[in-house]
Amino acid sequence: MSVTAITGARVFDGEKTLGAPTVLVEDGRIALIGGDVPDGAQVVDGSGATLLPGLIDAHVHTGPGALALALRFGVTTELEMQGTNTRDNRAHITSDDALADVRSSGFGLTPPGGHPEELFDRLPADARPGPPKGGAPGSRPVGKPPVRPFVTTPEEAVAFIPRLVESGSDYIKFMVDDGSVEGHPGLPMLDQATLNAGVAEAKRHGMLTVAHALTVDATRMAVEAGIDGLVHLFMDQPHTDEITDLIKDAGVFVVPCTVLSASMMGITGSALADDPRVASRLDADWDAALRSSFDRYPQGRLDDVLTSVKALHEAGVDVLAGTDVSIAHPSFGGLAHGASVHHELQYLVQAGLTPIDALRAATSGSSRSLGRVIGP
Repeated sequence: MSVTAITGARVFDGEKTLGAPTVLVEDGRIALIGGDVPDGAQVVDGSGATLLPGLIDAHVHTGPGALALALRFGVTTELEMQGTNTRDNRAHITSDDALADVRSSGFGLTPPGGHPEELFDRLPADARPGPPKGGAPGSRPVGKPPVRPFVTTPEEAVAFIPRLVESGSDYIKFMVDDGSVEGHPGLPMLDQATLNAGVAEAKRHGMLTVAHALTVDATRMAVEAGIDGLVHLFMDQPHTDEITDLIKDAGVFVVPCTVLSASMMGITGSALADDPRVASRLDADWDAALRSSFDRYPQGRLDDVLTSVKALHEAGVDVLAGTDVSIAHPSFGGLAHGASVHHELQYLVQAGLTPIDALRAATSGSSRSLGRVIGP
Protein backbone atom coordinates (compact mmCIF):
# COMPACT_ATOMS: atom_id res chain seq x y z
CA MET A 1 0.00 0.00 0.00
CA SER A 2 1.31 3.44 -0.99
CA VAL A 3 0.89 6.05 1.78
CA THR A 4 1.52 9.78 1.41
CA ALA A 5 1.35 12.23 4.32
CA ILE A 6 0.73 15.89 3.49
CA THR A 7 1.84 18.04 6.41
CA GLY A 8 1.69 21.72 7.28
CA ALA A 9 -0.91 22.77 4.69
CA ARG A 10 -4.00 24.76 5.62
CA VAL A 11 -6.90 22.39 4.87
CA PHE A 12 -10.26 23.41 3.41
CA ASP A 13 -12.66 20.45 3.22
CA GLY A 14 -15.26 22.03 0.91
CA GLU A 15 -17.24 23.54 3.78
CA LYS A 16 -14.76 24.98 6.27
CA THR A 17 -11.09 25.36 7.12
CA LEU A 18 -9.61 22.76 9.46
CA GLY A 19 -6.31 24.32 10.44
CA ALA A 20 -3.23 22.40 9.33
CA PRO A 21 -3.76 18.72 10.20
CA THR A 22 -1.78 15.94 8.57
CA VAL A 23 -3.67 14.40 5.64
CA LEU A 24 -2.99 10.76 4.82
CA VAL A 25 -3.53 9.51 1.27
CA GLU A 26 -3.55 5.75 0.67
CA ASP A 27 -3.49 4.36 -2.87
CA GLY A 28 -4.72 7.67 -4.29
CA ARG A 29 -7.60 8.21 -1.83
CA ILE A 30 -7.79 10.35 1.30
CA ALA A 31 -7.75 7.93 4.22
CA LEU A 32 -7.47 10.18 7.28
CA ILE A 33 -7.36 13.83 8.26
CA GLY A 34 -5.41 14.32 11.47
CA GLY A 35 -3.09 12.07 13.44
CA ASP A 36 0.58 11.27 13.17
CA VAL A 37 2.69 10.48 10.13
CA PRO A 38 2.98 6.68 9.89
CA ASP A 39 6.32 5.00 9.48
CA GLY A 40 7.36 4.59 5.87
CA ALA A 41 5.01 7.24 4.50
CA GLN A 42 6.17 9.60 1.80
CA VAL A 43 5.97 13.08 3.31
CA VAL A 44 4.93 16.16 1.34
CA ASP A 45 5.57 19.44 3.13
CA GLY A 46 2.61 21.72 2.40
CA SER A 47 3.69 24.59 4.62
CA GLY A 48 2.47 27.91 3.27
CA ALA A 49 -0.01 26.23 0.90
CA THR A 50 -3.71 25.37 1.06
CA LEU A 51 -5.05 21.89 0.42
CA LEU A 52 -8.61 21.84 -0.91
CA PRO A 53 -10.92 19.66 -3.02
CA GLY A 54 -10.77 19.80 -6.79
CA LEU A 55 -12.79 22.68 -8.19
CA ILE A 56 -15.93 22.20 -10.30
CA ASP A 57 -16.77 24.40 -13.28
CA ALA A 58 -20.54 24.01 -13.62
CA HIS A 59 -20.80 25.49 -17.13
CA VAL A 60 -18.35 24.84 -19.99
CA HIS A 61 -18.04 23.64 -23.58
CA THR A 62 -15.02 21.40 -23.67
CA GLY A 63 -12.70 18.79 -25.18
CA PRO A 64 -9.53 16.86 -24.22
CA GLY A 65 -7.15 19.81 -24.66
CA ALA A 66 -9.42 22.06 -22.62
CA LEU A 67 -9.82 19.41 -19.92
CA ALA A 68 -6.04 19.18 -19.60
CA LEU A 69 -5.85 22.96 -19.25
CA ALA A 70 -8.61 22.96 -16.63
CA LEU A 71 -6.70 20.43 -14.53
CA ARG A 72 -3.62 22.66 -14.51
CA PHE A 73 -5.69 25.19 -12.56
CA GLY A 74 -7.10 22.68 -10.06
CA VAL A 75 -10.42 22.14 -11.84
CA THR A 76 -11.10 18.41 -11.65
CA THR A 77 -14.65 18.36 -13.09
CA GLU A 78 -16.27 20.32 -15.91
CA LEU A 79 -20.00 20.31 -16.66
CA GLU A 80 -20.46 20.51 -20.42
CA MET A 81 -23.62 22.41 -21.35
CA GLN A 82 -23.59 21.78 -25.10
CA GLY A 83 -21.34 19.17 -26.69
CA THR A 84 -20.54 15.57 -27.43
CA ASN A 85 -18.82 14.29 -24.27
CA THR A 86 -21.83 12.24 -23.25
CA ARG A 87 -21.66 9.02 -21.29
CA ASP A 88 -20.76 6.65 -24.14
CA ASN A 89 -18.28 9.02 -25.81
CA ARG A 90 -15.80 9.79 -23.03
CA ALA A 91 -13.92 6.57 -22.27
CA HIS A 92 -10.74 8.21 -23.58
CA ILE A 93 -11.30 11.03 -21.08
CA THR A 94 -12.29 8.96 -18.06
CA SER A 95 -9.22 6.74 -18.40
CA ASP A 96 -6.77 9.66 -18.66
CA ASP A 97 -5.56 11.06 -15.32
CA ALA A 98 -4.08 14.07 -17.13
CA LEU A 99 -7.59 15.34 -17.91
CA ALA A 100 -10.33 16.78 -15.75
CA ASP A 101 -13.50 14.72 -15.50
CA VAL A 102 -16.53 15.76 -17.55
CA ARG A 103 -20.31 15.38 -17.58
CA SER A 104 -22.46 16.51 -20.49
CA SER A 105 -25.99 17.48 -21.43
CA GLY A 106 -25.36 16.61 -25.06
CA PHE A 107 -27.21 19.27 -27.06
CA GLY A 108 -29.93 21.45 -25.58
CA LEU A 109 -33.52 21.66 -26.75
CA THR A 110 -34.06 24.69 -29.00
CA PRO A 111 -36.17 25.54 -32.05
CA PRO A 112 -34.67 25.23 -35.56
CA GLY A 113 -32.49 28.30 -35.96
CA GLY A 114 -32.67 29.07 -32.25
CA HIS A 115 -29.76 29.77 -29.94
CA PRO A 116 -26.93 28.76 -30.19
CA GLU A 117 -27.18 28.16 -33.95
CA GLU A 118 -26.36 31.83 -34.61
CA LEU A 119 -22.95 31.33 -32.95
CA PHE A 120 -21.74 28.43 -35.06
CA ASP A 121 -20.84 30.64 -38.02
CA ARG A 122 -18.19 32.19 -35.77
CA LEU A 123 -16.65 28.79 -34.98
CA PRO A 124 -13.68 27.26 -36.82
CA ALA A 125 -14.84 24.40 -39.04
CA ASP A 126 -13.30 21.73 -36.79
CA ALA A 127 -15.15 23.10 -33.73
CA ARG A 128 -18.66 22.95 -35.19
CA PRO A 129 -21.15 20.33 -34.01
CA GLY A 130 -20.58 16.83 -35.34
CA PRO A 131 -19.61 13.32 -34.25
CA PRO A 132 -17.29 13.31 -31.21
CA LYS A 133 -13.55 13.22 -31.87
CA GLY A 134 -11.10 10.75 -30.34
CA GLY A 135 -8.37 11.73 -27.93
CA ALA A 136 -5.49 12.46 -30.32
CA PRO A 137 -5.19 15.71 -32.29
CA GLY A 138 -6.50 15.20 -35.80
CA SER A 139 -8.17 11.93 -34.88
CA ARG A 140 -11.23 10.81 -36.81
CA PRO A 141 -14.75 11.12 -35.39
CA VAL A 142 -15.91 8.24 -33.22
CA GLY A 143 -19.37 7.10 -32.22
CA LYS A 144 -22.75 8.12 -33.51
CA PRO A 145 -23.63 11.68 -34.58
CA PRO A 146 -25.02 13.65 -31.63
CA VAL A 147 -28.75 14.02 -31.08
CA ARG A 148 -29.73 17.58 -32.11
CA PRO A 149 -33.10 18.22 -30.41
CA PHE A 150 -34.69 20.94 -32.54
CA VAL A 151 -38.25 21.32 -31.27
CA THR A 152 -41.20 23.65 -31.79
CA THR A 153 -44.08 21.79 -30.11
CA PRO A 154 -44.69 20.04 -26.78
CA GLU A 155 -45.00 16.72 -28.63
CA GLU A 156 -41.58 17.13 -30.24
CA ALA A 157 -39.99 18.05 -26.92
CA VAL A 158 -41.46 14.97 -25.25
CA ALA A 159 -40.26 12.74 -28.09
CA PHE A 160 -36.66 13.97 -27.93
CA ILE A 161 -36.14 13.44 -24.19
CA PRO A 162 -35.83 9.61 -24.30
CA ARG A 163 -33.50 9.94 -27.30
CA LEU A 164 -31.19 12.21 -25.31
CA VAL A 165 -31.32 9.86 -22.33
CA GLU A 166 -30.51 6.87 -24.53
CA SER A 167 -27.64 8.73 -26.21
CA GLY A 168 -25.94 9.29 -22.84
CA SER A 169 -26.89 12.80 -21.75
CA ASP A 170 -26.16 13.20 -18.04
CA TYR A 171 -28.78 15.95 -17.68
CA ILE A 172 -31.11 17.85 -19.99
CA LYS A 173 -30.60 21.46 -21.07
CA PHE A 174 -33.21 23.85 -22.44
CA MET A 175 -32.37 26.99 -24.41
CA VAL A 176 -34.73 29.84 -23.48
CA ASP A 177 -33.30 32.70 -25.50
CA ASP A 178 -34.61 35.16 -28.10
CA GLY A 179 -31.12 36.37 -29.00
CA SER A 180 -31.62 39.88 -27.61
CA VAL A 181 -28.57 39.76 -25.33
CA GLU A 182 -26.27 38.17 -27.93
CA GLY A 183 -27.03 40.84 -30.52
CA HIS A 184 -29.40 38.63 -32.54
CA PRO A 185 -32.89 39.78 -31.49
CA GLY A 186 -35.80 37.85 -32.91
CA LEU A 187 -34.32 34.34 -32.76
CA PRO A 188 -36.95 31.60 -32.55
CA MET A 189 -37.40 30.56 -28.91
CA LEU A 190 -39.11 27.75 -27.04
CA ASP A 191 -42.62 28.72 -25.98
CA GLN A 192 -43.93 28.05 -22.49
CA ALA A 193 -45.98 24.99 -23.43
CA THR A 194 -43.04 23.30 -25.18
CA LEU A 195 -40.70 24.14 -22.32
CA ASN A 196 -43.18 22.85 -19.75
CA ALA A 197 -43.66 19.58 -21.61
CA GLY A 198 -39.94 18.99 -22.09
CA VAL A 199 -39.06 19.67 -18.46
CA ALA A 200 -41.86 17.42 -17.21
CA GLU A 201 -40.80 14.57 -19.50
CA ALA A 202 -37.15 14.90 -18.48
CA LYS A 203 -38.14 14.69 -14.83
CA ARG A 204 -40.29 11.66 -15.58
CA HIS A 205 -37.06 10.03 -16.79
CA GLY A 206 -35.31 11.04 -13.55
CA MET A 207 -33.10 13.62 -15.25
CA LEU A 208 -31.74 16.85 -13.79
CA THR A 209 -32.92 19.83 -15.86
CA VAL A 210 -31.10 23.10 -16.51
CA ALA A 211 -31.93 26.19 -18.53
CA HIS A 212 -29.96 28.76 -20.47
CA ALA A 213 -31.73 32.06 -19.73
CA LEU A 214 -30.13 35.50 -20.04
CA THR A 215 -33.16 37.72 -19.40
CA VAL A 216 -35.61 38.08 -16.54
CA ASP A 217 -38.50 37.01 -18.76
CA ALA A 218 -36.68 33.84 -19.88
CA THR A 219 -35.72 33.14 -16.27
CA ARG A 220 -39.34 33.39 -15.21
CA MET A 221 -40.38 30.99 -17.99
CA ALA A 222 -37.77 28.42 -16.93
CA VAL A 223 -38.65 28.59 -13.23
CA GLU A 224 -42.38 28.33 -13.95
CA ALA A 225 -41.67 25.24 -16.07
CA GLY A 226 -40.11 23.53 -13.03
CA ILE A 227 -36.45 23.71 -14.01
CA ASP A 228 -33.88 22.47 -11.46
CA GLY A 229 -31.12 24.92 -12.28
CA LEU A 230 -30.37 28.12 -14.18
CA VAL A 231 -26.95 27.95 -15.82
CA HIS A 232 -26.78 31.70 -16.49
CA LEU A 233 -28.00 34.75 -14.61
CA PHE A 234 -30.17 37.37 -16.29
CA MET A 235 -28.23 40.45 -17.33
CA ASP A 236 -30.88 42.58 -19.05
CA GLN A 237 -32.06 44.36 -15.91
CA PRO A 238 -31.47 44.55 -12.15
CA HIS A 239 -33.01 41.93 -9.90
CA THR A 240 -36.29 42.53 -8.12
CA ASP A 241 -37.66 40.99 -4.96
CA GLU A 242 -40.23 39.22 -7.16
CA ILE A 243 -37.71 37.36 -9.35
CA THR A 244 -35.42 36.63 -6.39
CA ASP A 245 -38.31 35.16 -4.41
CA LEU A 246 -39.50 33.18 -7.43
CA ILE A 247 -36.09 31.51 -7.79
CA LYS A 248 -35.72 30.96 -4.05
CA ASP A 249 -39.19 29.52 -3.49
CA ALA A 250 -38.77 27.10 -6.41
CA GLY A 251 -35.54 25.72 -4.93
CA VAL A 252 -33.63 26.43 -8.13
CA PHE A 253 -29.83 26.58 -8.10
CA VAL A 254 -28.07 29.28 -10.14
CA VAL A 255 -24.76 29.20 -12.03
CA PRO A 256 -24.41 32.94 -12.69
CA CYS A 257 -21.36 32.71 -15.00
CA THR A 258 -20.50 36.26 -13.96
CA VAL A 259 -17.25 36.11 -15.88
CA LEU A 260 -19.26 35.43 -19.05
CA SER A 261 -21.58 38.36 -18.30
CA ALA A 262 -18.52 40.59 -17.96
CA SER A 263 -17.17 39.33 -21.29
CA MET A 264 -20.55 39.95 -22.97
CA MET A 265 -20.27 43.55 -21.76
CA GLY A 266 -16.83 43.96 -23.33
CA ILE A 267 -14.76 43.36 -20.19
CA THR A 268 -11.68 41.26 -20.97
CA GLY A 269 -9.69 38.89 -18.79
CA SER A 270 -6.43 40.79 -19.39
CA ALA A 271 -5.80 41.45 -15.70
CA LEU A 272 -6.08 37.73 -15.02
CA ALA A 273 -3.81 36.92 -17.98
CA ASP A 274 -1.19 39.32 -16.59
CA ASP A 275 -0.90 37.24 -13.40
CA PRO A 276 2.29 35.16 -13.84
CA ARG A 277 0.61 32.19 -12.11
CA VAL A 278 -1.94 32.23 -14.94
CA ALA A 279 0.35 33.21 -17.80
CA SER A 280 2.73 30.33 -17.08
CA ARG A 281 -0.09 27.83 -17.72
CA LEU A 282 -1.53 29.33 -20.95
CA ASP A 283 -0.34 28.94 -24.52
CA ALA A 284 -0.48 31.84 -26.98
CA ASP A 285 -3.98 31.01 -28.26
CA TRP A 286 -5.54 30.86 -24.80
CA ASP A 287 -3.69 33.99 -23.73
CA ALA A 288 -5.11 35.86 -26.73
CA ALA A 289 -8.59 34.54 -26.05
CA LEU A 290 -8.46 35.54 -22.38
CA ARG A 291 -7.40 39.06 -23.38
CA SER A 292 -10.41 39.41 -25.70
CA SER A 293 -14.17 39.45 -24.99
CA PHE A 294 -17.55 38.49 -26.45
CA ASP A 295 -18.58 42.19 -26.46
CA ARG A 296 -22.16 41.44 -27.55
CA TYR A 297 -24.02 43.40 -24.86
CA PRO A 298 -22.07 46.60 -24.13
CA GLN A 299 -25.18 48.28 -22.68
CA GLY A 300 -25.20 45.82 -19.79
CA ARG A 301 -24.17 46.78 -16.25
CA LEU A 302 -21.91 44.34 -14.43
CA ASP A 303 -22.78 46.00 -11.11
CA ASP A 304 -26.40 44.93 -11.65
CA VAL A 305 -25.30 41.33 -12.18
CA LEU A 306 -23.12 41.38 -9.07
CA THR A 307 -25.95 42.86 -7.01
CA SER A 308 -28.27 40.11 -8.30
CA VAL A 309 -25.75 37.45 -7.28
CA LYS A 310 -25.56 38.96 -3.79
CA ALA A 311 -29.36 39.09 -3.47
CA LEU A 312 -29.74 35.44 -4.50
CA HIS A 313 -27.00 34.30 -2.14
CA GLU A 314 -28.47 36.25 0.78
CA ALA A 315 -31.89 34.77 0.00
CA GLY A 316 -30.43 31.28 0.44
CA VAL A 317 -30.29 30.29 -3.24
CA ASP A 318 -27.47 27.85 -4.07
CA VAL A 319 -25.03 29.84 -6.20
CA LEU A 320 -22.53 27.64 -8.07
CA ALA A 321 -19.31 28.53 -9.87
CA GLY A 322 -19.35 28.32 -13.66
CA THR A 323 -17.78 30.19 -16.57
CA ASP A 324 -19.27 29.23 -19.98
CA VAL A 325 -15.74 28.92 -21.34
CA SER A 326 -15.49 27.21 -24.73
CA ILE A 327 -12.69 27.46 -27.31
CA ALA A 328 -9.47 29.45 -27.71
CA HIS A 329 -10.89 31.95 -30.18
CA PRO A 330 -11.02 35.75 -29.67
CA SER A 331 -14.72 36.00 -30.57
CA PHE A 332 -15.46 33.72 -27.58
CA GLY A 333 -12.94 35.58 -25.44
CA GLY A 334 -12.48 36.79 -21.91
CA LEU A 335 -12.39 33.17 -20.77
CA ALA A 336 -9.95 30.27 -20.44
CA HIS A 337 -10.53 26.78 -19.06
CA GLY A 338 -9.54 26.50 -15.42
CA ALA A 339 -8.20 30.03 -15.09
CA SER A 340 -11.65 31.56 -15.41
CA VAL A 341 -12.97 29.55 -12.46
CA HIS A 342 -10.55 31.53 -10.29
CA HIS A 343 -11.76 34.72 -11.99
CA GLU A 344 -15.36 33.71 -11.26
CA LEU A 345 -14.51 33.18 -7.59
CA GLN A 346 -13.07 36.70 -7.53
CA TYR A 347 -16.32 38.04 -8.98
CA LEU A 348 -18.37 36.14 -6.40
CA VAL A 349 -16.35 37.74 -3.62
CA GLN A 350 -16.76 41.12 -5.32
CA ALA A 351 -20.51 40.48 -5.30
CA GLY A 352 -20.45 40.06 -1.52
CA LEU A 353 -19.82 36.37 -0.86
CA THR A 354 -17.06 35.57 1.60
CA PRO A 355 -14.00 33.75 0.24
CA ILE A 356 -15.22 30.61 2.00
CA ASP A 357 -18.67 30.98 0.40
CA ALA A 358 -17.02 31.39 -3.02
CA LEU A 359 -14.93 28.25 -2.52
CA ARG A 360 -18.06 26.36 -1.49
CA ALA A 361 -19.66 27.47 -4.78
CA ALA A 362 -16.93 25.57 -6.63
CA THR A 363 -16.77 22.55 -4.31
CA SER A 364 -19.39 21.38 -1.81
CA GLY A 365 -22.16 23.59 -3.19
CA SER A 366 -21.79 22.18 -6.68
CA SER A 367 -21.44 18.67 -5.31
CA ARG A 368 -24.66 19.10 -3.34
CA SER A 369 -26.70 20.53 -6.22
CA LEU A 370 -25.22 18.30 -8.92
CA GLY A 371 -24.54 15.16 -6.89
CA ARG A 372 -26.74 12.85 -8.94
CA VAL A 373 -24.91 14.01 -12.08
CA ILE A 374 -21.36 14.06 -10.78
CA GLY A 375 -21.73 10.87 -8.75
CA PRO A 376 -19.64 9.68 -5.82
